[in-house]
Amino acid sequence: MRHLLVDLTPVRVSPAFRRLWLGLSVANLGSQLTVVAVGLQVYALTASTLAVGVLGLCALVPLVVFGLYGGALVDHYDRRTVAVVASVVSWVAVLALVAQAVVGNEQVGLLYALVAVQSAAGAVNSPARSAIIPRLLEPRLMPAANALQTIGWNTALTIGPLAGAVLVASVGYAWAYAVDAVLFTFALTALLRLPPVPPEPSANRRARLGLGSVVDGLRYLGTQPNVRMTFLVDIVAMVTAMPRALFPAVGVLYLGGGEATTGALTAAIAVGGIGAGLFSGGLARVRWQGRIIAAAITAWGLSIVGFGAVLVAAGRTSPDQVVPVALVLALAMLVLAGASDTVSSVFRQTILQTATPDDMRGRLQGVFVVVVAGGPRLGELALGAASTRVGEGWAAVAGGVACVVLVWVLVRAQRTFWDYDARNPTP
Repeated sequence: MRHLLVDLTPVRVSPAFRRLWLGLSVANLGSQLTVVAVGLQVYALTASTLAVGVLGLCALVPLVVFGLYGGALVDHYDRRTVAVVASVVSWVAVLALVAQAVVGNEQVGLLYALVAVQSAAGAVNSPARSAIIPRLLEPRLMPAANALQTIGWNTALTIGPLAGAVLVASVGYAWAYAVDAVLFTFALTALLRLPPVPPEPSANRRARLGLGSVVDGLRYLGTQPNVRMTFLVDIVAMVTAMPRALFPAVGVLYLGGGEATTGALTAAIAVGGIGAGLFSGGLARVRWQGRIIAAAITAWGLSIVGFGAVLVAAGRTSPDQVVPVALVLALAMLVLAGASDTVSSVFRQTILQTATPDDMRGRLQGVFVVVVAGGPRLGELALGAASTRVGEGWAAVAGGVACVVLVWVLVRAQRTFWDYDARNPTP
């Protein structure tokens, strides 16, 4: 049992990683408070679900733009400095959210602007942090380190939304934002205590920062089949089989329970991720990481197929009460999906961090940010559109099947990914 539990070696051997992991985990919890609070505030000001949806667009566009450009910054300047500056910008945006709530702001445009600033800062901060971690730990410890990070993230995703809603309902928006501002200082302090982390010298790095540097990173990615595959298989999994857009309808038309069921379905994926992280001890010893990624994404797709099958069996009955057996089965499928996604994420990030040379690491982490942010949103659009034609259940079934088929088409087309050896990482 000891060997199955999460490997804590990274936090034992590296005080810098320990402080960074703890700081980011606490800060992520705070960021989830703000995500919920700002959505509730926009709805309170506009009484419009569309206005709340625009928040996603305000976050996505800066994330794409600054994710790519931020990765180039990371490969040109000291990564600690880049992360600190981006964190300060994000922190100031949270403090501005506190101030506007205190003075009773009624302009939704201000909220959109502050969310965009936060997203842009986060898009720079994320590749900087991700490029720092391989400099703090040996390559063999990266799977364990990434498993620890997924535990922190999924815990925040599980607890944060509920805590944010409770804070808004009990003490108001300003306090929810203020708690986020306080929790964010843990990550900022951890970054400030890091030593300088300049990019390693390389003849490939351009002397002048600009669009050409971003293009260099994309061109490099095109020549590295194994690293490129980590992006392609994730895009396939998220675009074909991301079920979140189905959850509101599922709570009304299939399983009953309305908003409560929607929240439970959303949390189930994060709970599965936490479980996989807690029992990730064996991941550190995996050698053939490409095979595990293929198996994990297959499990993700089959879990979504199972989720859809539950809905098809339950039927569109619009029940007055929760259908308990169907709800339990649906939650079980999504817990399995969340666990599978976490295993895939751990090794995709590990391959990216260990097989990429240091001077390209920031730019490829920037691409990673864009893929992770954009893929699920495209998937929600795809399954949402499919559900209007065939219903939510069959949309999930078809998406899960497409995920499995396309992943194995890619794996068969790129055999080096199947044979990827963690003891001899090759991009």
